[in-house]
Amino acid sequence: MESFGTVDGPGIRFVLFLQGCPLNCIYCHNPDALNPDDGELKSSDEVFEYISRFKSFIKSGGVTLSGGEPLRQPDFCRELLQKLKAHGIHTAIDTSGIMPLDSVKDCIDLADMLLLDIKAISPELCRKITGAGNENAIKTLRYCESTSKPVWIRHVVVPGYTLDESELKKTADFLARFKCVERVELLPFHKMGEYKWKELGLSYTLYDTPSPTEEDMAKARKIFSDKGLCVR
Repeated sequence: MESFGTVDGPGIRFVLFLQGCPLNCIYCHNPDALNPDDGELKSSDEVFEYISRFKSFIKSGGVTLSGGEPLRQPDFCRELLQKLKAHGIHTAIDTSGIMPLDSVKDCIDLADMLLLDIKAISPELCRKITGAGNENAIKTLRYCESTSKPVWIRHVVVPGYTLDESELKKTADFLARFKCVERVELLPFHKMGEYKWKELGLSYTLYDTPSPTEEDMAKARKIFSDKGLCVR
């Protein structure tokens, strides 16, 4: 639980990291959050009571459910979102969109906005990066469009994978169709999570992959801004 989040939605936010994720992203910076059996067991009442202590502090922001993959625990998310909504607290879900839409639609409806991580627009590249396709993420985005749910897109720019002009243009072309997309956050691949892979004894393939340069990121952002997208 992080009580002063400034990069996970608008304003100052309380960020709740839920354990467990079905993806195996090659650049994951929270590999310690993958195993659903790790972590600390809490009820939605316990978590809400703790968050309530910070209500005045986060009044200009809200609460973001993150992970791991928070929607892997839809019952807990639903209960907590209902409590937060009843008390007028703004909510966001930071999700990869991997969960089937039918199983998480009610959680999406309860949240004020989504931070949707589009891993790759090409299904084959998405599978290479995460071990799964992007079909559910696309369905989730289309559902948000149909309900006018505000969405901030997150996309990690990785040299040798998503740092590719053709892929970036296809992604920008696709996202430009959606009125619900308020912002695109292009996140440069970083090396800060490497030590976790080492400590956990996991196989990591990106030790020799550099972070993108400032010039790389400027070019990537221009591709999206040229399509009329608000990009950060």
